Amino acid sequence: MKSYELQGPDGAEGLRLVDRPVPHPAAGQVLVRMKAATLNYRDLLTVKGGYGSRQKFPLIPVSDGAGTVESVGAGVRQFAAGDRVVGSFFENWLASEPSDAKMHAALGGSVDGVLTEYRVFPAHALVKTPPHLGDEEAAALPCAGLTAWSAVVKLGGVKPGQTVLTQGTGGVSLFALQFAKMCGARVIATSSSDAKIERLKSLGADVTINYATTPDWGKKARELTSHGVDLVIEVGGVGTLNESIRATRIGGTIAFIGVLAGPPPANSRLPLIVMQQQRLQGVTVGSVEDLQAMCNAISLNGMKPVIDRTFSFNQVREAFAYMASGAHFGKVAIAIS
Repeated sequence: MKSYELQGPDGAEGLRLVDRPVPHPAAGQVLVRMKAATLNYRDLLTVKGGYGSRQKFPLIPVSDGAGTVESVGAGVRQFAAGDRVVGSFFENWLASEPSDAKMHAALGGSVDGVLTEYRVFPAHALVKTPPHLGDEEAAALPCAGLTAWSAVVKLGGVKPGQTVLTQGTGGVSLFALQFAKMCGARVIATSSSDAKIERLKSLGADVTINYATTPDWGKKARELTSHGVDLVIEVGGVGTLNESIRATRIGGTIAFIGVLAGPPPANSRLPLIVMQQQRLQGVTVGSVEDLQAMCNAISLNGMKPVIDRTFSFNQVREAFAYMASGAHFGKVAIAIS
């Protein structure tokens, strides 16, 4: 089988297409023929060796993939050859609260990922693909989709009539917009591109703000709601945290997810988190149980992930470069088979 390997922290240019033997599923395992993968910002970090001491080389990168069951090992009853499946980001986090042991095996970081023609998964780490989704769409679910689900639904507890603010047009932010609308919430969405803002409106954003022309967008969002938003999907990190704090109502929540916007400003507003009794909620994907709950909701509502562009398996480096450019609206996909 063909697999992409990272031999060291050399970036996407260091990816090598290698031949590996097709693995065989042991008891309790499932062999999946991978059909598609999608990229996350985290994948850009891992190809540069940015996953810390848990990252080992050689490594098959990329966490998010979908495929078809090829064969099953002894004792596997819940899956059969031909079933369409997606794999959980954390293979050993089955349910309940996270722990170091549950979060140790993270695909494409501490263990091999999905940028390969075949991969063996523990049966407990797979869920069936929502039947209305294509493989590229399903491949968007394990990390980006589930992170947004956890931020909006599981941890954010968004209710009808509340207001959610999303940042930008990456995968997590668009999923968050869609889930917030599914929950009956009002969405304020930000972007630096007027063209992308029009697309955000078509996805259901109620209000949009161009943060390039309105750098104090947090203040603007607070004005638009009179008291502040209930939940901010914070993907920028410390670089945008000040404005997120300004946007959030007293007692509101900031779902802290990403690190896209660089270092913090000198005039930090962190003390306001205390003064306004805001909650800064870290979000790191979710469990297999959460993945199943999200897939159930997506199936019931007929929701479709937003795929910007699909690259072929021999265009992996180009896919990483396109992701790094920031030009995408939604997910960047790779067709494997």
